[in-house]
Amino acid sequence: MKITKIFSDVNGESHFEDLEIPLVDQGEIGFLSEGIDVKKLQFRKVPADYDYDFHCAPQKQYIVLLDGGVVIETSLGEKRVFETGEILLVEDISGKGHKTKNTEKKERTSLFIHI
Repeated sequence: MKITKIFSDVNGESHFEDLEIPLVDQGEIGFLSEGIDVKKLQFRKVPADYDYDFHCAPQKQYIVLLDGGVVIETSLGEKRVFETGEILLVEDISGKGHKTKNTEKKERTSLFIHI
């Protein structure tokens, strides 16, 4: 399963990294990853005009886009578009952070999973 990590380097610059989470065939119940310990789960809605300037993640967390897409820009200017159903691992809790903007003028729903 593909996810995208956002992290800060030693100079505080934010970057994207593509990760592959291995899944193991468990027969009739499907394919499962190894378990990941989590601290908290939060649901989030943002307004249609959401356009958040540079910020760091408040904690290391997975973000699952439930409804709506985002454009994320790193501190070095690289931009990627993420759509409904995609998963991000944000770890840039220090440094210059990243920008986040809705791809459409509609309310967006996400799931935050703190790790």
